Amino acid sequence: VLTDDNFATIVAAIESGRRVYDNVRKFIVYIFAHATPEVIPFLVFALSAGTVPLPLTVLQILAIDLGTETLPALALGRERAEPGVMSRPPRPSSQGVISRDMLVRSWGWLGTVSAALVMTAFFYVLWRAGWHPGDPTGPGTPLHHAYVTATTATFAGIVTCQIGTAMAARTDHAALREIGPFTNRLLLAGIAFELVFTAALVYVPPLQDLFGTAALSLDVVALIATFPVLVWGTDELRRWARRTRRSTNA
Repeated sequence: VLTDDNFATIVAAIESGRRVYDNVRKFIVYIFAHATPEVIPFLVFALSAGTVPLPLTVLQILAIDLGTETLPALALGRERAEPGVMSRPPRPSSQGVISRDMLVRSWGWLGTVSAALVMTAFFYVLWRAGWHPGDPTGPGTPLHHAYVTATTATFAGIVTCQIGTAMAARTDHAALREIGPFTNRLLLAGIAFELVFTAALVYVPPLQDLFGTAALSLDVVALIATFPVLVWGTDELRRWARRTRRSTNA
């Protein structure tokens, strides 16, 4: 802008700045959203005084934070500008990158929906095996394999929720169809990697022993396969309601 005072150059620079700012916020929303489904299992375990066994192990959390989460998060930093980015009024100079609306969306909406889904998968596996609150699930007990399978379902459920969160985080205002679900190839590659990585941890015996996982049956896989659509869909409905409310008020 300093070396070229052409109006088109100035507009392009402003649009680029807004895109970078939006992408930083998308990255943060994606990262923050996974804190809730990772914390809730430990709260359930603690508040139940151990009546409910721990739904997620420490190694599985590390596999999520260091393995499945990284590439999709980085890919969100390469998103194109949303439609209508230049029609928005300038943001207040006092507004920070992290806002109350972001926290509500990530922790309170995307995170809560994800936590409810993964806990549903966890209890589904246990109850199907005949578990009741307080039943022992440690090594050597009849329910131990079911418990390991249940923690695996929690782990895999969080990964599939990450996919829905990544698709939802791609837009803050517009609907996903306006930017196209397949336009960010880096994100698609990141999703493919985390699915392969997760499948390896769930079905490869040496990795099962290391991360405390067990093979999931088809019905459990079918259950957690719905999580991306549910996470993305509920956020899409939230954004649609917000756009409708704003257009009505206008």
